[in-house]
Amino acid sequence: MDTADRAHAPVVVAIDGPSGSGKSTVSRAVAARLGLSFLDTGAMYRAMTWWMLANEVDVDDPEAVAIACAKPVIVSGTDADGPTITVDGQDVSAPIRGPEVTAKVSAVAAVPQVRTRLVELQRGCAGLAERGIVAEGRDMGTVVFPDATAKIFLTASEAARAERRAAELRAKGVDEATIAAMAADLVRRDAADSSRATAPLAKAADAVLVDTSELTLQQVIDTIAELVEQRAGQRLPV
Repeated sequence: MDTADRAHAPVVVAIDGPSGSGKSTVSRAVAARLGLSFLDTGAMYRAMTWWMLANEVDVDDPEAVAIACAKPVIVSGTDADGPTITVDGQDVSAPIRGPEVTAKVSAVAAVPQVRTRLVELQRGCAGLAERGIVAEGRDMGTVVFPDATAKIFLTASEAARAERRAAELRAKGVDEATIAAMAADLVRRDAADSSRATAPLAKAADAVLVDTSELTLQQVIDTIAELVEQRAGQRLPV
């Protein structure tokens, strides 16, 4: 994209990072602050996984997943104040966060045909966001939006990420045994997402690394919002 094209392009903010780094919370807050749309791409992969499980597709069989992945109609709402996710018209915001989906989403996300289909949907969502979009996931800056206005790789120490996830689960009344199991699963998912052959979790060469281990949520939001404003300049639509 040349300079003239970029000057008139909508703002695209790509935020990547591992599980528990705070991507969703931070991305929504940044989008709301800057008046941009918000896209949780992880929810799209979870929605695909939920559909596979609900329709008894063997999610450990990449060929079966590849054949089936064109069937579900997945729609992501991009309002930062109330993002939605539906599959075939059904609201799946709650069930996609369950342990069954969490355990299998990395396997489904590793299938190239799944990624091809969802990347197309993700770019379509950005194309409809007239004021620009904040997209969070694992390959936003490396694959989906290589020409993003700003790229951020959000991370935190393993201990910090595990403790944040544990605090979230305790607030929901989840028992300690389940919390311990999900902490172990967080490590497993990081390894799976970072080592998959197609679009692995990785920091884009031109992404800014933001380590949230010792930062408050507000500090992280301020840091990223300021970075986006600097990168966007007069193109920022707010």
